[in-house]
Amino acid sequence: MKQIGFSIFLGVFLILSARADLTIVQKVEGVGGGSEMTMKVKGDKTRIEISPQMTTIFDAKTGELINLINDQKTVMRIPADKMKDIVEMIGKQNKKNETAQNPKLVATGKRETINGYETEQYLYDAPGFQATYWIAPAYPNGAAILKQLQSIKPEVWNATNMKAPDYRDFPGLPIRTRITMAKPHQGTAPQDTAAGGMAITTTLISVKQDPLDDAEFTVPPDFQEISLPDIFGGKKGAPSVSPNP
Repeated sequence: MKQIGFSIFLGVFLILSARADLTIVQKVEGVGGGSEMTMKVKGDKTRIEISPQMTTIFDAKTGELINLINDQKTVMRIPADKMKDIVEMIGKQNKKNETAQNPKLVATGKRETINGYETEQYLYDAPGFQATYWIAPAYPNGAAILKQLQSIKPEVWNATNMKAPDYRDFPGLPIRTRITMAKPHQGTAPQDTAAGGMAITTTLISVKQDPLDDAEFTVPPDFQEISLPDIFGGKKGAPSVSPNP
């Protein structure tokens, strides 16, 4: 269940609409002791490989989030209306911490070499979360990669009141990001009790812009569909075979 919760958090926090194919491999720390995450973007679809057991596919055009439980060959769909409910729930929580002014990306003046790249540290203090970015202005093809990441859908942030930074304000590609949620959101993601909320650090390992196969963004035909857990408003029931879309 923690992996499913984390995938929903990513579905809200990493909703992209890039137009070129992109594969990003990141080291993730703070969730389950640490792991490696691969994110693939093709058109309106994003595939997130959290672990060998779990794959998440998000369709920005339809708003549907799909969780593939690979070891069980099952699929759990979260339709657009349910995703909207989750976003609105998070928005109500964050609205309590809403500030009068919009937060800004602020340079700290600190520099650090990460994976061989010189980075500059920036802070971003928003109502619902705090973020630290280590930005590498000279990362290879960084400007082109950053342009793809600039396609984050603003209506998601408006709905959640999270006031996320605009990638257009970034002076380079962030190759390490640490995000700490001000308040944990029960039912949407695991908690990091040491930080008083959920804290996630991601470090960029590699970026590729090679073409991706459409099949990676579809549900395998031999996967069975299961119902949503009650915490997401689903109803319990026997798994049924899902027709291949």
